[in-house]
This record gives sequence, C-alpha cells and structure tokens, in this order.
Amino acid sequence: MEGASNWGPAAMEVQAAPKAKFKIPVDDDSKATEFWLFSFSRSHMSAFHLSWFSFFCCFVSTFAAPPLMPLIRDNLGLTAKDIGNAGVASVSGAVFARLAMGTACDLVGPRLASAAIILLTTPAVYCTSIINSASSFLLARFFTGFSLASFVSTQFWMSSMFSAPKVGLANGVAGGWGNLGGGAVQLLMPFVFEAVRKIGSTKFVAWRVAFFIPGIMQTVSAIAVLALGQDMPDGNYRKLHKSGEMHKDSFGNVLRHAVTNYRAWILALTYGYSFGVELAVDNIVAEYFYDRFDVNLHTAGLIAATFGLANIVSRPGGGLMSDWLSQRYGMRGRLWGLWVMQTIGGVLCVVLGIVDYSFGASVAVMILFSLFCQAACGLTFGIVPFVSRRSLGLISGMTGGGGNVGAVLTQVIFFRGGKYKTETGIMYMGIMILACTLPVAFIYFPQWGGMLAGPRPGATADDYYNGEWTAEERDKGYNAATKRFAENSVREGGRRAASGSDSRHTVPVDGSPAPADV
Repeated sequence: MEGASNWGPAAMEVQAAPKAKFKIPVDDDSKATEFWLFSFSRSHMSAFHLSWFSFFCCFVSTFAAPPLMPLIRDNLGLTAKDIGNAGVASVSGAVFARLAMGTACDLVGPRLASAAIILLTTPAVYCTSIINSASSFLLARFFTGFSLASFVSTQFWMSSMFSAPKVGLANGVAGGWGNLGGGAVQLLMPFVFEAVRKIGSTKFVAWRVAFFIPGIMQTVSAIAVLALGQDMPDGNYRKLHKSGEMHKDSFGNVLRHAVTNYRAWILALTYGYSFGVELAVDNIVAEYFYDRFDVNLHTAGLIAATFGLANIVSRPGGGLMSDWLSQRYGMRGRLWGLWVMQTIGGVLCVVLGIVDYSFGASVAVMILFSLFCQAACGLTFGIVPFVSRRSLGLISGMTGGGGNVGAVLTQVIFFRGGKYKTETGIMYMGIMILACTLPVAFIYFPQWGGMLAGPRPGATADDYYNGEWTAEERDKGYNAATKRFAENSVREGGRRAASGSDSRHTVPVDGSPAPADV
C-alpha cells in the first residue's frame, strides 16, 4: 500500500511544504488540518466566515415573520389555518431548492451557487413589507424560504476546505452559527419594530418597515460571497476546470451516484427529524408561549430566541463530538454519537409536550431539547462528507432537503389547522424523532463498519470511493481528488487502524524514502 495519508507526522511536514502559500496548515489536498476560528486567512477561513454569515442572513429572512406573527395575524386577519399554511410554505420550497443547490455546487462551485440563490430570493424579503392578504403572505414566505438552500453550499464549502479530522467541526460551527439566525431574529424583529414605533410610526407601518433589515442583510451577504469567496483552496471551479486540475463532471453521473447510495437516503430521513424539527419549532415556539402562558410579545420572542441561539454551542458541539468520536472509534463512533444524541432529543421533545402545565419546566426542557436536537444536526454533517466524493454536493442537498421535508410533514401533520393542541403536536413530534432515528443502525461502510458490525475484511476506502469512477475515467486521472481524499480518510477506521497505518508508513524528516512494506 502507498499513500501520503498513511505516513507519520514528519511526512505531513514534507507534504505540506509545497502549500506554503496558505497561512493555515494544510494536507496534500490543500485542505486545512486546523480550524482557526478567529482567523480570516484566505481561502479556508474566509470561506468559513462568508458561508456561515450568508446562511445566518437567510435564516433571519426566512423566520422574520414568526416573532411578529401576533401583529401580522391581527393586521391581515389571518386564521390559524392561514398561519399553518404559511409556515409549511416557508420550509417547503427549500426542499427542491436544496437538491438543485447540491447539484450546482458539484457542477459550478459553492461560491456562485450560494450567491445566486441569495440574490434570487432577496426580492421576496422586501416584498413582505407590501403584503395585504393571506395569499400574498404565504407567497412571500414561500419564496423567501428558498434561501435556506444556502445551507447546502455552506456544508459543501466546508467539506471542500477542511480535512477529514476537522470537517465535522467546520461543518458544525458554520451550520450552527448560520442557524443562529433563527434565534437572533426572534430578538431582532421585535427590537426593530419597537424602534420604528418610537419614531412615531403606527403598528401597521412599523412591522412592514422592519422587513427591510433582513432584506438588506441578505443583499450585503450575497455581494460579499461573490467578491471575497473562493470555491476551493486552490482557486475557483472555472479556473480549475480550465487548467485541467479538476475534472468537469456531468449531471447524469453526479445524480446516479447520489440516488443509488442508500446511506444518503437514511441521513436525509434522520436529518428530517433533527433540523426539520428545528425549523418546525422556529415557526411555532413564539406563538406557543404567547398563547399558552399569556406572556407578552417581547417575552415570547426572548424565550423563542433561546431555542435558536443554542446553536452557538450545540451544533458546533455536535460537529466537535463527531470528530472526537472519530479520532477514538472511527466512523462507528460518529454513527453511535448521532443515534444517541438524536434519541435523547426525541425523549426530551416528548417531555416538552407533557409539561405544558408549567411555564418554568417548559422553558427548561425546551432549552435542553434544543441542545440535543441541534447537536444531532452537527453530528449528521460529520458523516455526510464521507458518503460520496463524486456526488458530495447533491448528497449534501438530499440530506438538507430531507430536513425541509421533515419540517413540512411535521408542520402539516401536527401544527396545521388546529387538529392537535400545540403541546400535543410537540409530544407526537418527539415520538416521530425516536422512530426516524432508528435507521442510523443500517448505515454501513465496508471499509469502516457501522453501528452494529465491524469493517469487511480487505475492504479499503480507496475501493469504496474510486468505485464511483469507471476504469477509463481512472486511467485519465479524473479521480485524482477522490484518491487523495481516500488516502486522507484513514482515521475513520478508528485509532487502531490509524496508528497501525502510521507505524507502517513513515517518512523521515530529511525526506528520504520510506521503508518498504513488510
């Protein structure tokens, strides 16, 4: 066996030497091997900050309406069914948008894909200020919700910039900080509304003016992504395709390898009841506390904000946990971690629906539930980058789209039309989480194993990933990046596999040849 990833630390120094153009340490595929949170170094950390902030702005826009719902409801004469339909609309459009975004990332790169979806949906945010009926409110929320597809480009971008040992953390922080928008907007919109009111505006005008803030934020973020972003560590897709450093793939190949990988479908299902649940709660939580416990609008918004703001630590914590479990137990650790955290989240969701008689207990359980639910999101995208390399974008889109499908189904079944009391719907939602987390046990990687079984004897990451390429494509070198990833993912076999591999492949500091395999 030969492979740069199987060499020891000295080899990493030798391999990293040609990559001196980066301030951050990188592997032989130019992916960052460290995560410098407060750095803006190009191109790894600048991509990180651009991706999470643009996704944050899209989250703010999509969920700008719920904090002001009592005002919008009274102003437009909305019924409970109208509000439920609008909530479904806000997350349903992104189902297909996320699939399209994943494919766009694979074909044209995350920079153009992200900026395009953000700019295309921005007019809908501004148009919210002129709505005058239930139907126009639904349309505004529907088209604004397309912007949530920027999540896919965020996760794809991080998976393209960070090495396997750091990809869970990078995806977790970028996704978590982006999701913070769902909590921050619960504070932002009531604050802007009150500020406009103090100037002397009426309630009718004030809530409409408030929507210009998320619109401006979204516009600025898209321009920043276009001006300052870069698709890959070594350049944009157009440059890499033109130079021949990257193979320009076809839609058919990307689609085929995504839809035929059963692991992608299972992750889409489980993500539907982690992130999907988060979206559903973002739509209902402020109104729930406002109506159930008779608190004022500001207090309801503050309570609802804590659910989304937990993302500052919960989702990044899930990503960090995924990487830590991988370091000790490999891919099997990542899978077990996802199942445990999401199952606990399901139990807490059931409890949240049961303790509706107590304001204090409801708030406390909601915060605990948010921590586990969002950590499961981070753990999910600690696994997604390893499902496929050729169809990474589309599989990220399928998983992200699964989150929106889960949100739509949950909203339609439990929180639309008054069929169930909100607290009863929350309890049933928890039961759905428990049921839809079970299939994680069926995810199996031949080279690393799964929750219930170890790896298949003789199976390698090289065989798994390069199996997506034909012999002719491999002969032409189209799979070069895939091969490097397979070599650099050795630690997913667990501590024993990584240490055993390192001990067999060591390059001396002086760069002399490694000893032959025995």
